[in-house]
Amino acid sequence: MKKIYWPFLLLLTVMNIPAGYGQKINRKNVKMQQLRVSDNRRFLVYADGKPFFYLGDTAWELLHRLTLKDAEIYMDNRRSKGFTVLQTVILAELDGINEPNALGHKPMENNNVSELNEDYFKDIDAFVQLAAKKNLYMGLLPLWGDKVFKSTWGKGPEIFNVQNAKEYGKFLGNRYKSQPNIIWILGGDRNPRGEKDVAIWRALAEGIAEGAGGNDKVLMTFHPQPKENGGSSTWFHNDEWLDFNMLQTGHCRDGSNYDKISYDYNLKPTKPVVDGEPLYEDHPVCFDAKKNGFSTADDIRKLAYWQVFAGALGHTYGCHDIWQFYAPGREPINLARHYWKEAMDLPGSQQMGYVKKLIQSQSMLDRIPDQGLILGDNPKDGAHCSATRANDGHYAFIYTPTGRKLNVNTAHLKGKQFFKAKWFNPRNGVFSMAFKIDKKPQLTFTPPTSGDALDWVLILEAG
Repeated sequence: MKKIYWPFLLLLTVMNIPAGYGQKINRKNVKMQQLRVSDNRRFLVYADGKPFFYLGDTAWELLHRLTLKDAEIYMDNRRSKGFTVLQTVILAELDGINEPNALGHKPMENNNVSELNEDYFKDIDAFVQLAAKKNLYMGLLPLWGDKVFKSTWGKGPEIFNVQNAKEYGKFLGNRYKSQPNIIWILGGDRNPRGEKDVAIWRALAEGIAEGAGGNDKVLMTFHPQPKENGGSSTWFHNDEWLDFNMLQTGHCRDGSNYDKISYDYNLKPTKPVVDGEPLYEDHPVCFDAKKNGFSTADDIRKLAYWQVFAGALGHTYGCHDIWQFYAPGREPINLARHYWKEAMDLPGSQQMGYVKKLIQSQSMLDRIPDQGLILGDNPKDGAHCSATRANDGHYAFIYTPTGRKLNVNTAHLKGKQFFKAKWFNPRNGVFSMAFKIDKKPQLTFTPPTSGDALDWVLILEAG
């Protein structure tokens, strides 16, 4: 086992040489751009300012349980479906300290963060480079939160404190500072218990930024557990290192993720927000399959459109069988019932690409939420409708999960005499033929079909 020692890392940092015994990551033929926050502080964009739609997949155990060959199968599948970000963990939840990865390497010796295994991090390098070749960004968690403290699950051990968290962060920031396809996600499904934990996460963020050459060289957020309101914003909203907020809305059906997105959307200073872990497809609903059954693609679609229309920078999808990469010989966690290679093509994952398709069909960076477009009763249950539009009103999207009749307030929409209207089918990604309708202060639209799981998006464009 080749070890990486902190004094050596500090020397490399001073000399501005990437860690890994002087070996730079090979980026030949990689043309990916670093991401940054948009000028209006609502979205993510590429370095050249073009809009980036964050379509994430929770692949938490990717770096721990897959070989590079299997990772390529998985990445090709996700790229073909339109995913742009893979959220995964360096020091994984499922005994990622003591159980070697699929390539036979453990991350450190004697659970000592000062004795990192160079062979293990070469494996991480290879996964990151593979993703870059596929034009995929890595939402990279330095560690799962049980390495800071344990709650009711996870195997730990608790090995981090303020001092070694900062040094570990420096190591990561320096090692990957030339790799443009990384979004750093701290937290790992744990909420800080108090200032001691907050200080550890801040030290890790400070270390990453310092190792990379400054806060402006990295993009960072924090993955929390579910809360009533807010997530990362609860502790870190005013921290310079926190570029965008992340929520976790948990694994129950329906709920009001739009309200949680709105809460962070309206905070000052303005920062983008995304739900980094909603209900997974094929998950026991509220962890009780006997009572509630398993989640379906219909459940997943609602959560995606609700959060994006509420102002989120994108959406994170998850599949219960995939985050753990359940496979023959593995113990299923929380009633996982499909092997990951089968689960890759569950319908919800394909339909997430349609969300991206819709949003990219119009201007993206001027989009705002606007529930004022919807007139009349709008219950906060599985039939809740949501709306978004361009800031200047030149287009609007209105989502109905059940194909209910939509009464629309057109006061803030462009169009002197008429609108061009059409329907978008979230189940197959197909746009209907456009039709004209004379502009009036209020208009009523009836979707092509109605009923449970027969969702539609109304699109209005200035005529």
